[in-house]
Amino acid sequence: MSDTTAPLTPATDSPSVPTGGRRARIALRGLQVILALFYGIASALPKLIAHPSASEAFDTLGWGSAGMYTIGALELAGAVALLVPVLQSVAAIGLAALMVGAFVVQVTVFDGQNAATPLVLLVPLALIAWTRRESNAGLLRLARRRG
Repeated sequence: MSDTTAPLTPATDSPSVPTGGRRARIALRGLQVILALFYGIASALPKLIAHPSASEAFDTLGWGSAGMYTIGALELAGAVALLVPVLQSVAAIGLAALMVGAFVVQVTVFDGQNAATPLVLLVPLALIAWTRRESNAGLLRLARRRG
């Protein structure tokens, strides 16, 4: 190669160099762990043990204990799935859908009390869903193999 012809891309753009960086991957995994702990312990557990605060809220909604246990089980399943590599993006999408529902309920039934919490949680869930979206292809391959 002569001095006038140089490669168009730097050598660091080779396929062997991972995109995103190690620190970003570690930070994202840490965020997933924190959210999994939040959903599993702070959110799902009170519903699953029928803590009075959760029971009162679901009684106000008119959903009773069946609704409370259902939402608690969905949150716990989402928390666990956030930690499973092939399920992490789908889990974030599912938990985000729950947060949209929680926002609607907070605004319509509880006059906006704590309505910001589900909106704040949507941001990291959307980040996880988008960043880990390649895991959806792996999940689809698994489903096709078993089907």
